Amino acid sequence: MVRYLCKRLLHAVLLLLAVLVLNFLLIHFSPGDPVQTIAGAMGGMTEELRTKLTQQFGLDKPLYVQLGIYLGNVLQGDLGQSYYFNSSVVSLIWERVPATLLLVVVAVLVAFLVGTFLGVLAARRPNGFFSQVVTLLSIVGYSAPVFWTGIVLIILFASVLPIFPVSDMRTPGLEDGFWGGVWDVAKHLVLPAFTLAFVYIAQYSRLARASMIEALSADYIRTARAKGLSESIVLYKHALRNAVLPVVTVLGMQFGNVLAGAILVETVFNWPGLGRLSFDSVLRRDYPTLLGILFFASMMVVVMNQLTDLAYRIIDPRIKS
Repeated sequence: MVRYLCKRLLHAVLLLLAVLVLNFLLIHFSPGDPVQTIAGAMGGMTEELRTKLTQQFGLDKPLYVQLGIYLGNVLQGDLGQSYYFNSSVVSLIWERVPATLLLVVVAVLVAFLVGTFLGVLAARRPNGFFSQVVTLLSIVGYSAPVFWTGIVLIILFASVLPIFPVSDMRTPGLEDGFWGGVWDVAKHLVLPAFTLAFVYIAQYSRLARASMIEALSADYIRTARAKGLSESIVLYKHALRNAVLPVVTVLGMQFGNVLAGAILVETVFNWPGLGRLSFDSVLRRDYPTLLGILFFASMMVVVMNQLTDLAYRIIDPRIKS
């Protein structure tokens, strides 16, 4: 087990190093100049100031020198200084991490639990009415872009049914104590989390339905029923444990897609997380901040892949390595 974990850790480190180099090259080869962007925001600047900023940001050095300096700083835990926000990239990320993690974790849990539950119920009667409803839901979920769903929800709950807040994470100036603040954040979280989770609910429900139908036709399920076990035990203890494996696999593999979707959701709902920060960084050509966000997202994806492997070992004891 220790050897297996060490091997996976080495692969993760090499993968992160490759991601660092690739992200650095892609961003620096992309069109745009951060100094020019800052000049536009200032309404213009002198050639002397432009040269000073280019030297201060290290953009006057060859690309391979910039890459070496960047990798050395990252190994020391330094992700650089933001060009636009004039602050440490690490501090900027840590300020936004809680909001993004709250949104992503809630959306993933809702999608996994609701999608699996709908898929299991639909698998009990594959040709029934409820199964057809789940199929229709999956088609709508696949077809609707995340930003479109968010805009529809904003229109619906801003004018037609003003029940939930449609912007920000907290109500400005609200002072209701700890539990009042928790309730306020929860209300603001409903629409962004549902928007992000909706497309994955559709995917997980279809996948769980197909896996559950296959599991219910297996020999060990017929044996369990022949022993006289109740249908609920057969369904949830024996069949579900095997049928949920593909869902767990897809969940771990799609965590990066969820983070990408969070960028659009946070922009639509003005949610103060990493997605909104990355959107602003792209517009302002803020290379260090964008690289820091991509590095953090890569680490989260690698961690999720490791947790997925561990979940496999817990769910299915047959998997030993």
